[in-house]
Amino acid sequence: MSHEGRGIARVNGKTVFVFGALQGERVLIQIQRSGRKFDQATTLEVIEASPQRIEPACAAFRICGGCSLQHLDNEDQLALKQQSLLDMMAHAQLDYGELIPALRATAWGYRKKARLGVKYVSKKGRVLVGFRERNTPFIADMLRCEVLLPQIGHKIDRLAELIGTLEARAHIPQIEVAADENRVQLVFRHLQPLSAQDQKRLAEFGAAHGYYIQLQPGGPASLTNLFPEEQSLSFDPLGDGSLNIGFGALDFVQVNSAVNQKMVAQALAFLDLQPDDRVLDLFCGLGNFTLPMARRCAGVTGIEVDPPMVARAREAALANNIHNTEYHAVDLTRPESGYSWMRQSYDKILLDPPRSGAPEMAQLIGRFEASTIVYVSCQPSSLVRDAAIICAQGYRMTHLGILDMFPQTAHVESMAVFQQQPGGVR
Repeated sequence: MSHEGRGIARVNGKTVFVFGALQGERVLIQIQRSGRKFDQATTLEVIEASPQRIEPACAAFRICGGCSLQHLDNEDQLALKQQSLLDMMAHAQLDYGELIPALRATAWGYRKKARLGVKYVSKKGRVLVGFRERNTPFIADMLRCEVLLPQIGHKIDRLAELIGTLEARAHIPQIEVAADENRVQLVFRHLQPLSAQDQKRLAEFGAAHGYYIQLQPGGPASLTNLFPEEQSLSFDPLGDGSLNIGFGALDFVQVNSAVNQKMVAQALAFLDLQPDDRVLDLFCGLGNFTLPMARRCAGVTGIEVDPPMVARAREAALANNIHNTEYHAVDLTRPESGYSWMRQSYDKILLDPPRSGAPEMAQLIGRFEASTIVYVSCQPSSLVRDAAIICAQGYRMTHLGILDMFPQTAHVESMAVFQQQPGGVR
């Protein structure tokens, strides 16, 4: 099996990556893309099945690009993801210390944020709503989604029917989905002004299903509430009612609330924050880690590239009566030593970078003299690269584990913990 969850075969001496095939199986395949070094294929028929194979829960699994591992039991998915991460660490000759048990929650109906494509297909006389097909730009023909929250995932067909009744059905390319514990918010991107009748139908749909409805005719600043007039979504990073962070459908937040709560709690446990600790939170976003940490230490400095998000993070801190945080809008791919926060030392550091990782900050991490670093990763290869850089500055990785943030997909989230070694930076 590849790290992306595809079966690996050799056909006439050439490597073939096969979607939908498991290790040890004999399958009939169709080559979809042929390259000089390897081919990509999909499974047409399973001739000899693996004992690990299960029946996918979603009728659209074979064509939808949203999931890739529904034919593998969730326990085996976790084992595959964990082994792929450990293999990368071994290849880089990195000692990861103690293996942390995988953080997990429900394997279905967990996803609270998504971007759904929309397409009016005149030849079919109807609208398609869903994720893109695997390896194509087309919208998958699907009636429901099993990984989205059931409140919206089980109503994909009704959403498609609604858009089919609109005058602007050919001019709505996507729907942004966001949800909290109480509400689902739908943002309809539209390429031409909506008629009063279309707006009325959208509002009635929202009222009938308990959805918030927003319209987006242009960029993020064009977002307006259609129904109801007042809308708000929020999340609690720990799930204990101690914090409430507001967010919008276009904001970045973790898509899996249950795993996120366990992830934040685990990060806090490894950081072992003390009342006099000063913490640096790199790629802080809206404060998912910042605010829980601030409640347990002397102060937290949060760094994020997007000024509007930094402003929202400040607002979230004040809304939760937290006054020991400060924020800076900085592009961490181009850090400069002249920044005031760069000239300070910190007791602990939390990093939660994007898929590209944080090589630039990893190279500078030693200057902060932190005793403990917790790195939350959404791309194993980036983590392995950055971990080697961090360890070269006098740190040792003491713990490593995966976070099952995206069940049914090959996406691997992980957490690594580093401790400063005697003698500090080398």
